[in-house]
Order: sequence, then structure tokens, then C-alpha cells
Amino acid sequence: MSLQSREEVRTYLGGVFETAFADPELASKLKETGLVLQFDYSDPETVITVDTASGSVVLGTIDGRSPAATLSMTAGVANRYWQGKVSLPLAMAKGQIKVAGNVAGLLKIAPLGKKLYPIYVQRLKDDGRDDLIAA
Repeated sequence: MSLQSREEVRTYLGGVFETAFADPELASKLKETGLVLQFDYSDPETVITVDTASGSVVLGTIDGRSPAATLSMTAGVANRYWQGKVSLPLAMAKGQIKVAGNVAGLLKIAPLGKKLYPIYVQRLKDDGRDDLIAA
């Protein structure tokens, strides 16, 4: 099964950033970058914008703030990424994840996500979403 609605994409894929902002160490490192990241998901069509400077996660775009990088992928690829099953550089090379903008800044913060993989998987389990857990 897959993420079925914009609300599920926001809850799980946007929620992983809220978890990061709630962790003092991760929040500090993210805020230092000052990046605005936009995630353009398909299947289902959803845009999530993350402003690392303010620690905000928004469904849609942020008025007056252009993203430093836009990542385009299916919600399924993102779901597997947050479980540690997708390598960002490899997925970019294969065209599964397309990045426009500040790739260097994005790759710099990508390692921070590794701390969130087990938390993301546990959230899926806690919510009874075993159908979303990648093999």
C-alpha cells in the first residue's frame, strides 16, 4: 500500500521534519543552514515546504520565500527514504529523485536524517501502518 492522501503525506513525510525540529541537536544544525526546501511529491500530488531557519513545515508553498532546493519524487520513494532504504545520491543518479537548486546544501544536511530513520519507522508501527514499512 502507499500514502493515499495529501493529509497522509503531510502527517508522515512532513512530520519527520517536525520530529527533527523537536530534537535540539538536529534543530540547531538544520537552522544553521537557513535553507528553504520544497518537496514536490507525486502519487499523491502534494507540496510540502520546510523552512529550516524558522523550523516550520507547511503544506503548500511559503509566500515570499523561494526554495533553495526543490526535490521531486513519488511519495513512495520518500517513504522508503525515511526508512533508510533509499540512498539520496543513488536515487538522484537514477532519476527517482530530481533536485533543482542548491544540491550541495541539501547533500550537506542529508546525513542528519539518519537519526530519524528509526523514529519514522516506529511512528508507522505506532499508527498501525505496517503497510507502509518497506521490506
